[in-house]
Amino acid sequence: MLRELIEAFRKNNLLAQAFEQSAEMLQLDRDMFHVAVQSLRHSDDSRLSMDIYAADRKINAFEMEVRRKVLTHMAVSSGTDLSAGLILVSIVIDIERIGDYTKNIVDLTLRHPARLDCNVFEEDISRMEDTVKRAFDALIEAIPESDTERAATVMSEHWWIGKHADDIVYQLLERKLEGVEARDAVAIALYARYLKRISAHLMNTASSIVNPFERIGFRRDGSGPEEE
Repeated sequence: MLRELIEAFRKNNLLAQAFEQSAEMLQLDRDMFHVAVQSLRHSDDSRLSMDIYAADRKINAFEMEVRRKVLTHMAVSSGTDLSAGLILVSIVIDIERIGDYTKNIVDLTLRHPARLDCNVFEEDISRMEDTVKRAFDALIEAIPESDTERAATVMSEHWWIGKHADDIVYQLLERKLEGVEARDAVAIALYARYLKRISAHLMNTASSIVNPFERIGFRRDGSGPEEE
């Protein structure tokens, strides 16, 4: 579906500007995520190499600007390229939510300044982190080319992340794990949930490349969508 959107961008400067801003939002999300994970998982203090809150405000401003440009385009063009505008607005909503969940990871870091050791869940959490990082990279490359294969890979990878994140939370709820303190258990559960939600919004963004507008956020076969 995004291929039609890109064609619309080429015909209209206002949509092209909005699209470029949405791409910049996603790149900023990726930078924020890397910094947040580095601080929470690989540092013994809560120092950050960028101002995450300022970056999040910039993403919010981008989202409002994209909406304004799409609305302006629709108003002056008598509703042409309607699907393109709707898809773009849908994309920036998901990108903005990624920023919010990344900010949640930073809030967790500030309240758990010591490096978070995920204990028996370390392997699963590390795999989830790596998969989310690859998803960012794949989407940033896929969107300009409307690369459905890359986007489909991002979509397919989300479902195991969601299952593993839920399993981790349920295990922490159902039994006391040896060597896992209560504060660490809470942090691990929250972090797994945040990773799941970031992955879900990346999946939704990827689905805009693969699926028609009415199925954005759903699997390729139409099942879903992922719940909050």
